[in-house]
Amino acid sequence: MDFRPIERSAGAFQQSVSAKDIEAAVCRRVFGEGAQVIAAVELGSGMYNNVYRLELAGQGRPVILRVAPEEGQQFRSERQLMRNEYASVPWLSAIGTLTPRVIAVDWSHEVIGRDWMMQSFLDGVPASEHLRNYPRTVWPAFFRQMGAIAKTVHAVRGPGFGPVNGPLYGTWSQAVITSLEFLASDLDSVGLDATDVRKVAAVAEQERAVLDEITEPRLTSGDLWHPNVMLSRSAPEPVITGVIDLDRTAWSDPASDWTIRMAKAKADEREAFWETYGSPDRSDAARWRSSIYEARHLGALRLERHRLFNPGGVEESYSAMRAVLADLT
Repeated sequence: MDFRPIERSAGAFQQSVSAKDIEAAVCRRVFGEGAQVIAAVELGSGMYNNVYRLELAGQGRPVILRVAPEEGQQFRSERQLMRNEYASVPWLSAIGTLTPRVIAVDWSHEVIGRDWMMQSFLDGVPASEHLRNYPRTVWPAFFRQMGAIAKTVHAVRGPGFGPVNGPLYGTWSQAVITSLEFLASDLDSVGLDATDVRKVAAVAEQERAVLDEITEPRLTSGDLWHPNVMLSRSAPEPVITGVIDLDRTAWSDPASDWTIRMAKAKADEREAFWETYGSPDRSDAARWRSSIYEARHLGALRLERHRLFNPGGVEESYSAMRAVLADLT
């Protein structure tokens, strides 16, 4: 087998599995004892799971193998994200033509000691790489498609608030405050100051009635933006052909979704997003909730930047959080 893992330091969060794990265990468990892996190439676009493109003898198309971090490496606020994505599949049927098909999953840890999922291979190029190859005059077409996808996802109603795989909470305030408490605990565990996150949680507790104006749980994608969207290689203007890495789905206020945060981030071509999604709520209560959501995003980004050995990014999160707290208090 032509095995091409990404070389990383021993202390890196992501650690490759072995060629033996892939060929002798995973593929033979899925495809049988006669399965032969011709090539396994680790892809570097993801920052959480290890992702491999596999070429198998007798298979006309590649398949994708995703391997979760070891359980002991996972933060409380990011626990079992792969299982969360798998639980989301039935709820994402409205965009099912854009998402990969699940071929097999294994939570038993009998094979490699980690959760793993095998999925169909989606054609296309990540928008984070390919969108820039188009003139900016056609970028609005991409953002209109993003708005339509987000609107479709957000239209799905759920049974409670929280991660799709649970635990679920009866009120939106309880879900938000709990997620902030988990973030603070995770920051403590890696030696980072979580005082500001706890202050946000205290404000949310004090004003929970504003959060609880949101009474209907809606599906949110969690991480839908350029890196997780595939574009056609040859279309004359950007055409979205796939959506991947939907492991942070949750039942939430749609305004709390990462997609909405990024759509609001700049007044540029992305304003076309709202043409298909619909106008955002600009009430005082909605703006206040958006500040709470921004604080939660910043806490999650702080953890991710720490995981990626980005001390400058960690430090920037503190100054950004101070600005958010000033708006909230």
